[in-house]
Amino acid sequence: MERLFIMVPVFNEALNIATLFEAFLKLRAELEDRFSLQYILVDDGSEDQTVIFAKQEVGDLDLIILKHEKNIGPGAAFATGFAYLAQHMEEQDWVITMEGDNTSRYELIKQMLTRSQEGFDIVFASPYMYGGGITQTSFIRKLLSSGANLVVKDLLGIQGILTVSSFFRLYRAKALIKMQRIFGPGVLERTGFESMVELVMKITMLKQSLSEVAMELDSSLRKGKSKMKVLQTIIGYLVLWNYKKGWIKKLENSKI
Repeated sequence: MERLFIMVPVFNEALNIATLFEAFLKLRAELEDRFSLQYILVDDGSEDQTVIFAKQEVGDLDLIILKHEKNIGPGAAFATGFAYLAQHMEEQDWVITMEGDNTSRYELIKQMLTRSQEGFDIVFASPYMYGGGITQTSFIRKLLSSGANLVVKDLLGIQGILTVSSFFRLYRAKALIKMQRIFGPGVLERTGFESMVELVMKITMLKQSLSEVAMELDSSLRKGKSKMKVLQTIIGYLVLWNYKKGWIKKLENSKI
């Protein structure tokens, strides 16, 4: 049976844990005929009861909790999760990454898996595709999000992708393993939200095939505030330019 790892970075998500685990249970019920599911929660130094609540909600789910003693950033949480996967996944496996605040619509995972059967290595859920959208979010935040998306893609030369910052993605394990061989077990260097753009840059450098499915991002599904600091994240995006040559050199020096 194929294995599906579902990795979720969390930071102070105690209010969202119960709903998140409801989604985990529904996913298992829908997919267990095809997959053996393992859930990986990467706690990035939460100061609330996120981990306590997760242990209360786990039931008989196959759950691994990885912990940072202090908050470092979502990129660091992803790197910790990828490093764990480097020791446990095989090329035929699959990996889903999701938001911990319930804005990732788990109902789309079946559609993402179907898209992957067309041969794509990676599938993103995109609110910028036709049929998607961003609701229950202020106009200013939507403007900043879409504007940053456009600027980043233009500055970093990323073409043909509608969203570069979403956490909600499906990967063939084979594609992640290839990135790990070049960029290390954690794949990522940047610790902030810009790490998702870093990952897109590395995906495109390797010419891995990528597709997207439309998603409606509804911020009302989140309890509490977004952890992303817009200005800090935009600065992080711009800093990526300085890393690009180093990543290209690693690729050129690899035997892949």
